[in-house]
Amino acid sequence: MEDETVWELPVRGKQPGSADPELVERLTAVSSATACAKLHGQGIRRTFMSGPRPLAAGQKIAGRARTLQFMPQREDVASGLGQEYVERHTALWAVLEAVEPGDVLVVQAYGSSHTGCFGDMLVRYFQRKGGAGIVVDGCIRDAPRVRETGLPIWSTGVTPHYASQAELFPWAYDVPVACGGALVLPGDLVVADDDGPVVVPRQRAADVIAAAREHEQWERFSRSRIEEGGALTDYYPLTPDTRAEYERWRGDGAG
Repeated sequence: MEDETVWELPVRGKQPGSADPELVERLTAVSSATACAKLHGQGIRRTFMSGPRPLAAGQKIAGRARTLQFMPQREDVASGLGQEYVERHTALWAVLEAVEPGDVLVVQAYGSSHTGCFGDMLVRYFQRKGGAGIVVDGCIRDAPRVRETGLPIWSTGVTPHYASQAELFPWAYDVPVACGGALVLPGDLVVADDDGPVVVPRQRAADVIAAAREHEQWERFSRSRIEEGGALTDYYPLTPDTRAEYERWRGDGAG
């Protein structure tokens, strides 16, 4: 008798290497807007994960990306019947077991308004494992209890559905995903704040941090001059004259 398995699930890619803790700590000081702008200046233009918004305002994270991919259901492969008794053998449960402290879980869910990718129990387990936060191009469920955990989450909304109740099924983890129109590779770094989540290619992180530090320094200088009555055209962006003024300001230790 032939094997009736259509496709072996869950699919797992290669586990990403560990992130440099010092690099992640330095990246935490970089806003998502600045990271996005500096990557754009380096020719990396599609880094903003459009759609996911913070579940609670004022939170900020940076960390290594672990990825989870949902795929459309097909009844001969995965139908979602059996609720969590089936889900516990999927990529959703598997990636939660694989999560390490400081990881940011990035989820491809096609902006689905019906698929509740995470609920209270799974979020609490992720948090207990030391996960830094979740970015999901889709919904979560149990929103009031999830908010109580304080875990930083970016999602496109909330739903009463569990993960495989609608049209999607947890398929693969530690694989490349598309989240909010951006490609996220396992092991990339993620920065997220009130402006939204941004993917920082791992090999670009050090350059982004260095460029961001300079950028935020001169913005702090420009902000102070504008608040003192300076002209916007003189101080944002800097002209050659105000750039020289900025260099003197920085040399005096004010920066």
